[in-house]
Amino acid sequence: MRLLRVLRIVSIFISHGLDEFVFYHPKQATARAVSRHLFFWRRFNEPRAVRLRKALESLGPIFVKFGQALSTRRDLIPLDIADQLALLQDQVPPFPGLLARAMLEDIYGKPLGDVFASFETEPVASASVAQVHFAVLKNGREAAVKILRPNVHRNIARDVALLYTLARLVQRWFPEARRLHPVEVVAEFEKHLADELDLMVEASNASQLRRNFEDQRLLIIPEVFWDYCDVSVMVMERMHGTPISQVDKLRGMGVDIPKLARDGVEIFFTQVFRDGFFHADMHPGNIQVAADGRYIGLDFGIIGTLGNSDKSYLAQNFLAFFQRDYHRVAMAHIEAGWVPADTRADEFESAIRSVCEPIFDKPLSEISFGKVLLRLFQVSRRFNMEIQPQLVMLQKTLLNVEGLGRDLDPQLDLWKTAKPYLERWMNEQVGWRGLLRSLRNEGGQWVTLMPELPRLIHKALSAPPASMLQAEISELRAQQRTLSRWLTAVLVTLGLLVGVELAFLMLSS
Repeated sequence: MRLLRVLRIVSIFISHGLDEFVFYHPKQATARAVSRHLFFWRRFNEPRAVRLRKALESLGPIFVKFGQALSTRRDLIPLDIADQLALLQDQVPPFPGLLARAMLEDIYGKPLGDVFASFETEPVASASVAQVHFAVLKNGREAAVKILRPNVHRNIARDVALLYTLARLVQRWFPEARRLHPVEVVAEFEKHLADELDLMVEASNASQLRRNFEDQRLLIIPEVFWDYCDVSVMVMERMHGTPISQVDKLRGMGVDIPKLARDGVEIFFTQVFRDGFFHADMHPGNIQVAADGRYIGLDFGIIGTLGNSDKSYLAQNFLAFFQRDYHRVAMAHIEAGWVPADTRADEFESAIRSVCEPIFDKPLSEISFGKVLLRLFQVSRRFNMEIQPQLVMLQKTLLNVEGLGRDLDPQLDLWKTAKPYLERWMNEQVGWRGLLRSLRNEGGQWVTLMPELPRLIHKALSAPPASMLQAEISELRAQQRTLSRWLTAVLVTLGLLVGVELAFLMLSS
């Protein structure tokens, strides 16, 4: 079976002329000429990127997903290819609804009529790893039931193994392709795919997003019905909305389209900078709009996360970009260790300026984040900047936000919309509010640690290394006394700040 699969891959590879990607180097002119003579019957009227996309579609859902994952690596592949791969959609023929019913009965261990009041056998959506059916719970609540495809784990494992084999062959036999790190790209794809194959992970993602936006002012996330969930089944609240791509219909419903575009920007920055937990698959198929103009999020298999250091780094860079402070951008990269420490800040600053300055004061319709990112990656390679894996999903999501914003309101000024939010976030993080919040969060640990601190310092100073001179011990003891006085002053000051905040809260209430 594996041999037949390999032969089919090779056949599609040849018929779509993908040998062009292998024999692209000037030194391989002879190999290209041989290929043209061997396959003289081929005639191509489409660009190479289009042919690659169609080949992946022909190879099936796993290769489609791989193409989608590869489209996010604009630091590794040409822009024309990345743009085409970003168009790949999970339009996969559904498996029989009767089979879905049988699988659910096997999972629940009882007839489906004992689980749901009603279940629609005909699926409403079908993707590469799962499909969705509508149902009604026994309590009358409408639900959407997502179930993994039969044998999906086996089929995916087979195709991922083939991808690894292909990547290793490319890496071994084509030195020019090694800079693309094909094996690492497949490994990254496999990691994200593993999360998509566990629907309990997706359900927990949905639950966390719903908790993050519990006020539902801008974004509605469906409720997860945990009693019905399993690693192969996710049951959640059925949502009623209009696909965000149907702009004319939304306008006819009276939805304020420019506000919708601005709300999308706020949702994105809230997820990234407030929560560090964001929906990383925000293409139009996963976003709907409620009748009152609020966003509805769907499909939570791909989630991105950022740590506090990542959020701080990004916020500083965004604000510096908005203020055209390219020196601050350069220094942020150097201080974070993302470029070598010996990098000349003035040269890095000049390179960044050449990328960013042309896009200011332009509406979104005249800006391509794809091209901006490509130029930034080119600059990054020139200065040996390390690509941060945790930001790959963010790059993809930013491109999705760009596409949504362009469709909704081409005149949206992303910079002016985002800048006040980022400034507010930075003030909350590094200002006195951030200090008070840290005290509230860490106060319990401080209460436990502070009484122990003098004893720990005394213990450390009472048992110095044999090589330590007495003068150094005396100096450390003097520093201990200074530190104790400093800590006392800090505690008093913090106590006053907390008291001021409590008084302010009491007066305002």
